[in-house]
Amino acid sequence: MTELAKSFEPAALEAHWGPLWEQRGLYKPTLDAAKPSFCIQLPPPNVTGTLHMGHAFNQTIMDSLTRYHRMLGDNTLWVPGTDHAGIATQIVVERQLQEQGLNRHELGRKNFVARVWEWKEQSGNTITGQMRRMGDSVSWEHEYFTMDDKLSSVVTDTFVKLFDEGLIYRGKRLVSWDPILKSAVSDLEVESEEEDGSLWHIRYPMAEGTESLVVATTRPETMLGDTAVMVHPEDERYTHLIGKQVRLPITGRLVPVIADDYVDKAFGTGVVKVTPAHDQNDYQVGLRHNLPMLTIFTLEAKVNDEAPEAYRGLDRFVARKKIVAQLEEEGLLVEVKKHKLMVPRCARTGQVIEPMLTDQWFVAVSKAGANGKSIAEEAIEVVASGEVKFVPENWVNTYNQWMKNIQDWCISRQLWWGHQIPAWYDHQGNVFVARDEEDAKKKAMAFWGDRLNNPLELTRDEDVLDTWFSSAMVPFSTLGWPEKTVEQDLFLPSSVLVTGYDIIFFWVARMIMMTKHFTGKVPFKHVYIHGLVLDAQGKKMSKSEGNVLDPVDLIDGIELAPLLDKRSQGLRKPENAPKVRKATEKEFPEGIPGYGADALRFTFAAMATLGRSVNFDSKRCEGYRNFCNKLWNATRFVLMNCEGKDCGLQEHTKEQCAPGAEFHGYLSFSPADRWISGELQRVEAAVAQGFDEYRLDNVASAIYQFVWDEYCDWYLEIAKVQIQNGTEAQQRATRRTLIRVLETTLRLLHPVTPFITEELWQTVAVVAGRKAAGSDASIVTAPYPKAQLEKVDAQADAWVARLKAMVGSCRSLRSEMSLSPAERVPLYTAGDATFIEQAAPLLKALAKLSEVQQFADDASFAAATGHSPVIMEGEARLALHVQIDIPAELARLGKEIARLEGEIVKAHAKLGNESFVARAPAAVVEQERARVAEFTNTVARLKDQATRLETSP
Repeated sequence: MTELAKSFEPAALEAHWGPLWEQRGLYKPTLDAAKPSFCIQLPPPNVTGTLHMGHAFNQTIMDSLTRYHRMLGDNTLWVPGTDHAGIATQIVVERQLQEQGLNRHELGRKNFVARVWEWKEQSGNTITGQMRRMGDSVSWEHEYFTMDDKLSSVVTDTFVKLFDEGLIYRGKRLVSWDPILKSAVSDLEVESEEEDGSLWHIRYPMAEGTESLVVATTRPETMLGDTAVMVHPEDERYTHLIGKQVRLPITGRLVPVIADDYVDKAFGTGVVKVTPAHDQNDYQVGLRHNLPMLTIFTLEAKVNDEAPEAYRGLDRFVARKKIVAQLEEEGLLVEVKKHKLMVPRCARTGQVIEPMLTDQWFVAVSKAGANGKSIAEEAIEVVASGEVKFVPENWVNTYNQWMKNIQDWCISRQLWWGHQIPAWYDHQGNVFVARDEEDAKKKAMAFWGDRLNNPLELTRDEDVLDTWFSSAMVPFSTLGWPEKTVEQDLFLPSSVLVTGYDIIFFWVARMIMMTKHFTGKVPFKHVYIHGLVLDAQGKKMSKSEGNVLDPVDLIDGIELAPLLDKRSQGLRKPENAPKVRKATEKEFPEGIPGYGADALRFTFAAMATLGRSVNFDSKRCEGYRNFCNKLWNATRFVLMNCEGKDCGLQEHTKEQCAPGAEFHGYLSFSPADRWISGELQRVEAAVAQGFDEYRLDNVASAIYQFVWDEYCDWYLEIAKVQIQNGTEAQQRATRRTLIRVLETTLRLLHPVTPFITEELWQTVAVVAGRKAAGSDASIVTAPYPKAQLEKVDAQADAWVARLKAMVGSCRSLRSEMSLSPAERVPLYTAGDATFIEQAAPLLKALAKLSEVQQFADDASFAAATGHSPVIMEGEARLALHVQIDIPAELARLGKEIARLEGEIVKAHAKLGNESFVARAPAAVVEQERARVAEFTNTVARLKDQATRLETSP
């Protein structure tokens, strides 16, 4: 017989099964065109990253869906990969060089890129190792890196094709610029936070006359680049000045007064300066009014030669102080007010972003293509038609809002790490876009013909492509495009994209645009948008808040106490101790116990609602670790009672009996056996619906409630009695039900908690006849249970419901009479004799009774029960026969009645308050009404009991 460990210890299970699944190739997709196909693309994490709570949550959802469809028998592919993360990776390697006293310019581009590749091979795969710890069943043979040769070739091909179609161009546009990186950055890499600042009111004298305009600005240094001042066209204070000129302080330049309804008349003085080359909103104003675009900063954010000589070469913030001082000296600074403002900073460097006019490459997303539609229009249409569906559906509004106001996409970055733009320039700046330099030279020679007097030399564009450009190609580049492959036929479009709402525009929309344009297909059928993981108090997890938790720490656990050196004046950690985060120390002062991957995954699944955010409370991990323990112990009980015994797995007839043996039926299923089998069918249906609707919270809840409440708390206790007291046929039926329901439940639960279910299934499946002993069959590819609701037995359901109600009534009486759990007392009953006779053994065990005695009529029942409390349960009267101290019991009943009547008065007061009923949520009001009904019924019962005591002889 198999001996399971006495308790569930997840570490050993995970270390064993994780590598074994991978070695056996169980995650490799089948490629059968006759089967349904299911595919998920992993949102590629940064190669520099480590697994954080958002990753773990996202991947739990994806892996649960993947394992579910694999067990359904679908061709199932989960494509893993990592993103080269241009900015983040370059920063990591540059910092390493700084520690060595070097910089990338000393190495040169070629050597620097080689150094990055070296780092990637040594340290860049941390997150894939952590994914394995989570049990992610990705097809590792399909793993990609966005700088792989194959994917890089696709990036080059798509760039060239878009350029040839006139959908990629180079131009000078305003972009978000990081002066430290000296590169444009995407909006997703810009984090704006409210900071304390100032609002300077500056007087701009009119070019003629004595009037002046007072301008309110939060960035006085940019006034050096002003090309207009602006008022609202309906602001009566200034309409007479529209079209005239003001003299720009410090520079003395004359700039016009223009009118635009962008101006907020109530903000500041109602007059704003216009600096088109250094403000996104001003840039749009400048385009509308055809204003000059005057750049006054270098790429390092220092004042350039367009400014007066005294300011040239100054850092922008140093220049600010000097400008403010000069304005004050010249009497042009009217006032300075404290002001809260949103300051945009690069998430990678912390540097304040400077809007900067630079030459960049753009995708013309709104330009009509050969079919007369722009790639943005096509992307809008596939969502409008339902070809791509969002879950929840409300995210369609966000998608459409972005797409219908879309601007051309800046795809160039001034970095060395990334896909270098395939464009070459000749000596006159003519650009030739090609797949390689040889092809570029052919295009250049064709362009020049016999007009070329000197040898042709081409210089490649220094810029690289935005990381989002290559990741937009992932849906088809990872499946072998542009070649025709079986994977493309089966898995494009993929089934669902699971992602957060923060990248609907940056990634989701761009994948739709690029995939539709190049393949004619949508990249995915469904987009499941899950919430972001917050801490237990609903705050965003961040290092500055000290509330960041590492999911691997929650899996493995951390002991803090041994790491503390109390011999020193201050507590410190030894140099060789694992890194302990602030959040860990704060939330777990004695360390993390280590919940295991299954408990963490179950926690995430239970929290996967369709809401906007997820508040992660680590205490829930403890609850799901307890669930795993309960499942483990239940399995030990089932195996102890079933392994090596006749579990009725083979149907027998009278003819198959031993000679001379009396046949009473091989299997005799009790109402409880039929009931738990029906409950299993219901939970199977609920789970299938949950997976279909991407409601993993409903999946987790349905399984948890079934396993804990129905199977463990009720059926196992019933099964103990049936095995001890039943006939051989009843015992066989009970064992069969025990093992078959458990085996099915393990398969049902496997997508959410893979490790514990595989460990238990290996033995349970043998006993249940699901697999042969010694077979290497795995639950990973075992068939997933499918509901057969026709097997639900309504009579059995009703029978067990009556049993539960009677047991509940007995337990209520025990509680009311303050009986200890160990004290067994008789139960006296009247009415419903047939059912009580059948259920008596179960009532004795479940309600801890010494006996069950029935009385033929109410009179004999009343005489026997005396002063004992009586409770009605259906057609039966129940009483526990216990000697009662009548005065003490009357006093206790009086106190309880008074307490409940007080609660009823309070509840009535709330419900009589119109303000409460109008403002409180409907569920709260309904709960209050339910309390009144419950308290009223209890009071009536207690008063009846008190009357019986008072009138008894």
